[in-house]
Amino acid sequence: MTDCQLILPCRDEETALRALLPTVPAGLDVIVVDNGSVDRTSEVARAAGAEVVAEHEPGYGAAVQAGLAAATARYVAVMDGDGSFDPDDVLPLLALVRDGEADLAMGRRVAVDGARPPWPARVGNALVLEVVRRRTGVRLRDLGPLRVARRTDLLALDVRDRRYGYPVELLDRAARAGWRIVERDVDYHPRTPGTRSKVSGSLRGTALAARDFIRVLLLSSRLRDREGRA
Repeated sequence: MTDCQLILPCRDEETALRALLPTVPAGLDVIVVDNGSVDRTSEVARAAGAEVVAEHEPGYGAAVQAGLAAATARYVAVMDGDGSFDPDDVLPLLALVRDGEADLAMGRRVAVDGARPPWPARVGNALVLEVVRRRTGVRLRDLGPLRVARRTDLLALDVRDRRYGYPVELLDRAARAGWRIVERDVDYHPRTPGTRSKVSGSLRGTALAARDFIRVLLLSSRLRDREGRA
């Protein structure tokens, strides 16, 4: 039995999964969380040997949490299923956690082949990370759409956000819990042709993500104030 499962939160990623799943290295069992797809995402995933979990509540956080609930391995990796990451890059991050060098290993996107998130996404990423740095002292260069940790530790963090604010709340809670957070460069490729980002692929998606980021940061600030008064 593998000690690490790769969770891929997906919605309408049939095309990307056809190319991505055959490249997953041996030793990583895949859980595809189908978050309301209207294409053949689930069928393609099952045909490639992946476990498929259906999560009907919309949102990135809901999909990730459904994957964590379904996972049974000691370690879990979470990665976007749009073809922008190499599954091989999971292994060095996994080694950091296995060897006790990190509690949370995160991939910092380094663009290759002309890949580059739209400027609103880059600006939002930088602003959020600056707020996190000021609050926690943790210096990172990316929000980490590719990350590895122990499954039980992630569940114990009790991250509540079920939408786009999930990565921000995860990072904030991990930092406040004293986790050792380590960042390593990973290749970031253009998305699989014919697919579009649910966040940066539209003005609406970018606006919704910004809303969720702000909401999570405000809630975190209030929690810190209550803890300070206790």
